[in-house]
Parts: sequence; structure tokens; C-alpha cells
Amino acid sequence: MTCEELKEYLEIIQRTKCETQTLELKSAKVDCPKKLFDTLSSFSNQDDGGTIIFGVDEEHEYNECGVYDPQDLQKKINEQCLQMEPVVRPLLSVLEKEGKTFVAAEIPGIDISERPCYYRGKGRLKGSYTRIGDSDEPMTEYEIYSYEAFRKKYQDDIRTVHRATMHSLNQKQLEEYVEKLKTGKSNLSILDEETIYELMSIKRDDEITLTAVLLFSPYPQAYFPQLCITAIVVPGTEMGSEGSAGERFLDNQRIEGSIPEMLDTAITFVRRNMKTKTIINPITGKREDRTDYPITAIREAILNALVHRDYSIHTEGMPIQIIMFDNRIEIQNPGGIYGRIKVDQLGKVQPDTRNPVLATALEVLGITENRYSGIPTIRNELNKYGLPDPLFADQRGQFSVTFFNSNDNQPVKNELDDRASELIEFCRTPRTRKEIADYLGLRSITYAIQVYIMPLVEKGQIKLTIPDKPRSTKQLYFSE
Repeated sequence: MTCEELKEYLEIIQRTKCETQTLELKSAKVDCPKKLFDTLSSFSNQDDGGTIIFGVDEEHEYNECGVYDPQDLQKKINEQCLQMEPVVRPLLSVLEKEGKTFVAAEIPGIDISERPCYYRGKGRLKGSYTRIGDSDEPMTEYEIYSYEAFRKKYQDDIRTVHRATMHSLNQKQLEEYVEKLKTGKSNLSILDEETIYELMSIKRDDEITLTAVLLFSPYPQAYFPQLCITAIVVPGTEMGSEGSAGERFLDNQRIEGSIPEMLDTAITFVRRNMKTKTIINPITGKREDRTDYPITAIREAILNALVHRDYSIHTEGMPIQIIMFDNRIEIQNPGGIYGRIKVDQLGKVQPDTRNPVLATALEVLGITENRYSGIPTIRNELNKYGLPDPLFADQRGQFSVTFFNSNDNQPVKNELDDRASELIEFCRTPRTRKEIADYLGLRSITYAIQVYIMPLVEKGQIKLTIPDKPRSTKQLYFSE
């Protein structure tokens, strides 16, 4: 970091008077803070890393107090960095301003294969942190596990189900699957069934795998009650809305069975609860019925949730959720994005596969192509319908996709007007995206910003702290 960049940081701090997702402030007027470990861990565990600036007293109106001794401070910062696993390598910078000295420690994000970074004195389970807004929060056991699962390539889709037996599987479906496996595979077709079962992960060490149960058991929920789909229809645009008779849900169904059965039943549920309107096809000039959403896109989204959800012991108590609102549908599944891919890369680059055996088996059964075409198909189908692109969100162990049923995907005007003045007042103090979503009571940060904040930004009622970089992770939203 150059001196000019550090000066700019200090100016932004005085203007916004807050910490952010990538900025932590420490006084260090008398000595080096004794415990930087939480922040060193949380910054190291996010892609963009973060910066700790020493010499600003947050507790006294962000007073620029300066540090006690820049040379000793840098030494002690590095000593704490050496106590992390893996070791943190900070980039330290020093600035003298108006007779006071400031130190910046830039903490780089480490590769996902090395995460979580943690303080050795506490150990991996207690010493791993993640950054939430301006706070360092302990990682959940699942968050720690998810990094380990990627690093060690755990295959939870073929973990064994001790209570299941070959007799508990649908023998006809299993035989048909094995015959499809043999097609075009001369080396495989000459093997006996028991060998094929082990080789193709229907069994492991003579025990039935989860993939076999999910595909061929008449009722997988006998072993895992929550490996299902819960589907609801909400009478409004937000959870908690009530219908004319005070009902919370217009429809509510627990969808169970094998993966193919759940897929078909879930599509039927969505189709049943979608509105159908008559339009004039601009190409043919003929009248035709059109549902709120293209069924092909709905199918791909539900299938993606079933194939790519996390099937580890940490999430086996969490169902996939389908929530239909008046203006949108949200499909949520346990387990965030797997591997190195980012939300904005979905459908553009080949991702890592969390459940490769399950995905391959569904390809053999002709249920999925397994060619990473799902998200491009979703986008194309929505585009044909003249609908907005889907919103994807990855939040602390949960992934969601949201479809809007018209280009006017805003909540009703009265609701927006009511919330606008509240948001403007809330943003008198600069706020992060997460803080705004929490204030609105919304789980989707992207939805909160796009639907509620950006219209106010366009009107000039809410401003960005970094207007030339609207997508910056350091971005804050404020009103004057």
C-alpha cells in the first residue's frame, strides 16, 4: 500500500466512521493489541483478504491518535502472524501524517485449499473465524468442515447407510440402471453384478451407499427424514405475509421419495401454484398460454439443488426449500458453492463437483446431462420469456436461486415508498450490504440491494462510498 493509498483510507474512515468487511481499525496508541488472531483469521479466510489500520481510535469518535512506536508495532504484528496456521504474511506500510504515525497491515486471502486459517493456540475448531460485516465471527463446525471436504475431496454422496440393504432397494430400477451402465462399456459388461456394485459405488465395503439409497430406495426418508423438499406458497412478497383469511401459506407440501420422484413432484407443485396468462406470441401471432416461469428453468433449478446440495452429516437435517412469493420464487439448498468458483462465474466456467458419483448416476439414468449446461439453460429460458436473469446467492452454508415473474420485479409501490424513508434514515450511518439485508429482514443480500437500494441510488437519495467501483467488497451505502 502506498502512502497515498493509506491517506485515502484515513480520509474515508473519517467520512464514514465505520469498519467494513475488509477494514479493521486498531488504536495501538500505547501498545500493540494483544489479540489480532480473530481478524487475521477472518481476513485470511476471505478471497479479498483485508486491511488492519493502526492509529485510529474507534472508541473515541475515530480519533487519529497515531501509534506508539511503528517499528516495535510491526515486529509484534508479525509475531502474531507467525502463530497462525498457515502462517500469515502481512504487507506492512507506514505513514507519517501531521506528526503522527499510522501503520497498515494488508492481510492476503489464502487459497481455498489451505483454509481455514486459524490461531494455533486455540486449534482449528475454536481458532477459525469468518468476517461478517465489520465483525469477526467464529466459524461454524460446518464451515470448517466444508473447507476440509474440498481439500481432502470427501465424497459424501457415497458414504454408507448402515441400515440399508440390497433388499431395501427397488430391484427392478437397480437392474435397469446396471443394464444402462453396461451399454457401450465392453469391459464393464463382462463383470459380475457384485463387482459392478462395488466398482460403481452402489456398495462400499459391502454396505449400501447414500447415492444408491437416494436413487433406488422406495423411501430414502426412512433413513434421513430431512433429505426432502419443503415447498410453500406465501400470500405476498415477504415471509410472514398473510392471506385474506389470515393464512400464512396458500399451499404447503413436504415432498419425499427418491431424487427422480422428488424432482417430478416438486415441478408439479410449482406448476400447480403458478399463474397462467394468455399472450400473443410475437413470432407466430397466435394466442398461447404462458406460466409465470418457464418449466424448463424451474426443472433445472430444482435438479441443481438435488444434485449439488451438501449430503454430509452436517446438513442431513436440512431440507431443500422452495418458496413461492407473489413476485418471485426462491429455491434454497444446504451447502454453499463448492470449490473455487464464485457466484458471478456460474454458468461461465466449469465448476468443481461436490457429488460426482450422484451426478454421473443421474446422467446414466437420463435425468441430467452432467455437462454443466443447467445454469446457461436457466438463463436462456428466462430470456425467452422476457424475464430478468436469475439471482444467485451464496451465504454461510446455503445457496439460493431466485426467479422473478416479470421485469417489474419490484415489490408493490406502496411497500417501496414505506421502506424508502426508513432506509434513508438507516443509512445516515454508512451500511454494508449485509447490514441492509438484515435490517430489511431479507435472506438474499443481492435481492435487498437490487430491489430496495439501487432505486434510491439512482434517485441520488442513497450514495456509494466508492462510486467508481460499485461492486467493491469495501462498498458502503449512505445518505446525507
